[in-house]
Amino acid sequence: MAFTMHSHSGQFCGHAVDSLEQVVQRAIALGFHTLGLTEHMPRSHVEDLYPEERGDGTDLDSKLADLATRYDAYLLEAVRLRDAYADRIHILVGFEGEWIHGAGVDDTSIKALATHPEVDYFIGSVHHVGSRGTPIDYDKAMFQTAVSAAAAKAAMAAGATTAEATLGVDPEVYLYADYYDQQLEMLQKLKPCIVGHFDLVRLLSADPSRDPATAKGLNTLVWPKIQRNLEFVASYGGWLECNTAALRKGLAEPYPGRSVAEAWLKLGGKFTMSDDSHGTGHVATNYFRGLSYLKSLGVEEVWTLERRPGRTSADGQRTRGKLVEKSVTLDEFEASLRL
Repeated sequence: MAFTMHSHSGQFCGHAVDSLEQVVQRAIALGFHTLGLTEHMPRSHVEDLYPEERGDGTDLDSKLADLATRYDAYLLEAVRLRDAYADRIHILVGFEGEWIHGAGVDDTSIKALATHPEVDYFIGSVHHVGSRGTPIDYDKAMFQTAVSAAAAKAAMAAGATTAEATLGVDPEVYLYADYYDQQLEMLQKLKPCIVGHFDLVRLLSADPSRDPATAKGLNTLVWPKIQRNLEFVASYGGWLECNTAALRKGLAEPYPGRSVAEAWLKLGGKFTMSDDSHGTGHVATNYFRGLSYLKSLGVEEVWTLERRPGRTSADGQRTRGKLVEKSVTLDEFEASLRL
């Protein structure tokens, strides 16, 4: 009963490798029962293009439009694979939302994409922070740009000349605070079934393992925001993913880290499981470590979705299938893996 609710392929994601069908075949070979396909949604502004997408910097409008074309092609291929492999694996068709420009822009586009009758669900994620939408998980340089912008904003609000002068804390604290404020806006507007890599902001920080509940600055400025966001997710029944991509990127714990995970469990929160694969080599990577981590927290089960097919009307119109929540014990999950 192994599964992932978060995956990508090189066919439809510029920073991944391998075709979508190869990812499906690898998941089957590893004993997956369910595979959630969640390629990134198309972004809406040329400034959102990543360096490899910008190329020589010319014809950016066309390159942006290509993202929408690629997403449409992804949906067609995902549905084809879902039907072609239905006797071997349960495929869910979804996408990963991109909260960059905030309410009135991102919620409108994400909600519109989510209405497609073949889309089962979407992941609510934040990869960009600040008024300019700077990526926080692309590389160290961009992360530092986001830190500087957040610190400068905090200093200006406090009437100080430097961020350190406001509270005498690491400037990264202000980026963390902005990240969780932006995440809350996304949560309130979208109420996603699955919240992607809840504490992604720590990935490129100077000390990804520091405890936000106790570390200086984080404990006063950020931890209350984390608790607030967790409480909101719990209020509408959303799930956090135990995302093992953090482990393959060198972090000691999956997303979310232990203090966040413990706070989530105290609220009665549920976990799903994700490898956040970006190619066949990432499928189920570090899953045994992720399962051990969950067990150390006292977790006994993770949650996934099962689609009950919709109906096709006489005129050929297809209605959305019904989704049912399914629990899988960690022992069942582990036993089904063929690693």
